[in-house]
Amino acid sequence: MSELSKRRLLSLAGWTTLAATAALVGCGKKEEAAPAPVAAAPEPASAASAAPPKPEPLKIAFAYVGPVGDGGWTFAHDNGRKAVEKEFGDKVVTSFVEKVPEAADAERVFRDMVGQGNKLIFGTTFGYMEPMLKVAADAKDVKFEHATGYKQAENMRTYDSRTYEGAYMAGVIAGAMTKSNTLGVVGSIPIPEVIRNINSFTMGAQSVNPKIKTKVVWVNEWFNPPKETEAAQSLLNGGADVLFQNTDSSAVLQTAEKAGKYAFGWDSDMTAYAPKAHLASAIINWGPYYIKATQDALDGKWTGGTASWWGVKEGTIDIVSVNEVVPAEIKGKVDTIKAGLKDGSFSIWKGPIVGQDGKEVLKKDEIADDKFLGGIKFYVKGVEGKVPGGK
Repeated sequence: MSELSKRRLLSLAGWTTLAATAALVGCGKKEEAAPAPVAAAPEPASAASAAPPKPEPLKIAFAYVGPVGDGGWTFAHDNGRKAVEKEFGDKVVTSFVEKVPEAADAERVFRDMVGQGNKLIFGTTFGYMEPMLKVAADAKDVKFEHATGYKQAENMRTYDSRTYEGAYMAGVIAGAMTKSNTLGVVGSIPIPEVIRNINSFTMGAQSVNPKIKTKVVWVNEWFNPPKETEAAQSLLNGGADVLFQNTDSSAVLQTAEKAGKYAFGWDSDMTAYAPKAHLASAIINWGPYYIKATQDALDGKWTGGTASWWGVKEGTIDIVSVNEVVPAEIKGKVDTIKAGLKDGSFSIWKGPIVGQDGKEVLKKDEIADDKFLGGIKFYVKGVEGKVPGGK
């Protein structure tokens, strides 16, 4: 028999055996010759189960009183919002509404923010205090942060920056640069925050030039470039040759440049708007606080009913882009003041300090506490005119 025939017979025998095996298995009999494949060992539970879903990003909203492009207050807050995005990436989603008036319409905006699923909401101006309180009472699962206010709730807290520190350092420069010994301030709204800044600016100037007098024109708005321009021109016409502001646009600085005088940037670096007139900018860096508040919310450590007031020490207040025309001696004095504010060795509001009426408001070596600073409604000696609404 040939080899090919033998292979065919063996093949036929193999198929016969497989057929018989199949018949036995089909009858429910155990087949020992061909054991069933061994099942794979089960995977550990952690490997077999799907990865946990990624947490939803924290939705954060900001309400701004002015336009983002104001170059000052609102621009500074929006830089803080961008700092949050850079720090936390896809852990957060931020949004903002600009030009929200300090009126009943603000309540509607805050309710819309809640309805859109925002769980952390920042209101960035004093006039939002009452509207935020109302909405916070109806949205207990949302965290509210109010800038420059003084009322808190279980789910609402306040934060502020010590802008008077920047105002004082600007005053030191102004006192050295004036030739007329008359400074001008364009004031926004006569609340303690703004009055405190006017006084601090004046005291800074008097620390290097005791002859200083300060004139004030109020515009009763935070952002109104035409009114700010008119007020600035009025001050220049009244003999002021260095201007300061507590308003949000660059109009005061630009008005000074057209007149060949000096002025300061406020809240943000305004050098580019009027480089010849610009002596320095007293800026606010909201980034550190916004990042901390966001981290608190993400970590479940956010608590309401509290107040924060940050300054040079925390990296929130600074004076930047000092003009090269400012004498080196004055630059050095500003640097020393800044260092003292940072380490706590220097206090701006330290007695003796005398009010406009000649009465002592702080005794010698007495240092004002935050309660005192938060309630200032008077002018210090050297500021002309009356505080609107004051006695």
